[in-house]
Amino acid sequence: MVDVGEKAVTHRVAVAAGAVHMKPATLELISGGKIAKGDVFATARIAGIMAAKKTGELIPLCHPLGIDSVSVELEPNGPSTLAITATVSVTGKTGVEMEALTAVSVAALTVYDMCKAVDKDIVIGDIRLEAKSGGRSGDYRRQPS
Repeated sequence: MVDVGEKAVTHRVAVAAGAVHMKPATLELISGGKIAKGDVFATARIAGIMAAKKTGELIPLCHPLGIDSVSVELEPNGPSTLAITATVSVTGKTGVEMEALTAVSVAALTVYDMCKAVDKDIVIGDIRLEAKSGGRSGDYRRQPS
C-alpha cells in the first residue's frame, strides 16, 4: 500500500458512472417493477452503497476508508440502457475514486443478477471516473468525447 501518513486531510469527492445495456423489454420490466427478484432500482442502489463501503476489502492495496457519504443513482437512458452514477465523499488522506467505481460496478452486477432470467444479452460497460475533487493531485473532470 502507498504510505499516506504524511498527506493532508482534505475533503474529497469522486463521481463514477457506467451503463447496463439490455433489451428494451427488460428495461420496461425493471421500470414497471415486474422483475421476479424484486425492485431492481432499490436493490442495486443498496448493493452499490454496500460495495463502496467494502472497497478496501475487495481491491488489493486499496486503503479502507471511513466514508462520509455515498449515493448511487440508476436512471433509464433511452429505451435499452440503464445509466448508473455513484458519488462518494470522504474527509481523509486518500481519494475515493475506487469506492465510486466499485459502487457503479457492483450496482451494475446486481442489475445483471436480478434480470438474467429474462435477458441473457445484458452487457455491462462504460464504467469510468467522471470527476474527482480534493487531494494533492487536484480536481479532475472527464472531457466529453
